[in-house]
Amino acid sequence: MKYLITIVGPTAIGKTALSIDLAKYYNCEIISCDSRQFFKEMNIGTAVPNPEELASATHHFIQNKSIADSYTVGDFEKEALLKIEELHKNNDYVVLVGGSGLYVDAILKGFDEFPTIDPSIREIVNMNYEKLGIEYLQSQLELLDPNYFKSITIDNPQTLQNPQRMMRFVEVCIGTGKPYSSFLNQKKNKRNFVPIIIGLEAERSIIYDRINQRVDIMIKQGLVEEAKALYNQKELNALQTVGYRELFSHFDGEFTLAFAIDEIKKNTRRFSKRQLTWFKRKENTKWFDYLAERKEIIKYIENQTPTI
Repeated sequence: MKYLITIVGPTAIGKTALSIDLAKYYNCEIISCDSRQFFKEMNIGTAVPNPEELASATHHFIQNKSIADSYTVGDFEKEALLKIEELHKNNDYVVLVGGSGLYVDAILKGFDEFPTIDPSIREIVNMNYEKLGIEYLQSQLELLDPNYFKSITIDNPQTLQNPQRMMRFVEVCIGTGKPYSSFLNQKKNKRNFVPIIIGLEAERSIIYDRINQRVDIMIKQGLVEEAKALYNQKELNALQTVGYRELFSHFDGEFTLAFAIDEIKKNTRRFSKRQLTWFKRKENTKWFDYLAERKEIIKYIENQTPTI
């Protein structure tokens, strides 16, 4: 039997440290599924593991792409599953860690299959978006798939502000004449491993304090300078993320630096709340306090694996 020890939880909760400790204990390697840490140009603002952490256990999918590359969650699913299969040839365990819920789901259960959409429809949707803005996409999705629009409004509202994903929803609706949601959950994707899902949590006040401290550390480490070096590429999708977006507004003269830093903290706190909402819905997750002893977590893992 092959196992994928999956560590989830909000940002700044200590997932990286736990993943390294477990990788050492099981003498195995780590798959990162933090969608912000894929990009080599983004270092400080994505809390990439430091050189000592990277050296203490073998990591995959850390700074392996450029922000200019087109890289989708579907691409990650294919590449990561191949890597996990390769690693399982030599070890019964692999550790998967990250706070990107969509990417975790891609590995654990996969995605649904959608029909090919006529490129001309995509072009029309894109043109209308450029003319009318994100409101056009929102109104179209609400009209064409009201149930799905309602569900993401409640469960994942930031998606409504993501033009790439919203255009995809709308083009599928228009191109097929069916609601986007009708193509969801059509099949079960077979996986050649058993997931053991571990969640880390803490009181909200503790999480927020840890986030605030992390942002202060990032600023001291040079986040402002890192964002400034990327400013002329700010329109790239990879840079539409917390920590960079707020500093770009500062460089544009919209925010003072102090206000931008406060916005980073606030938006990261909001992001952490959405992460917890996403992961708390996941079945078969064992939640531990972020200060739980490692032996307690290892004991749980051992109880999930049959003895030989």
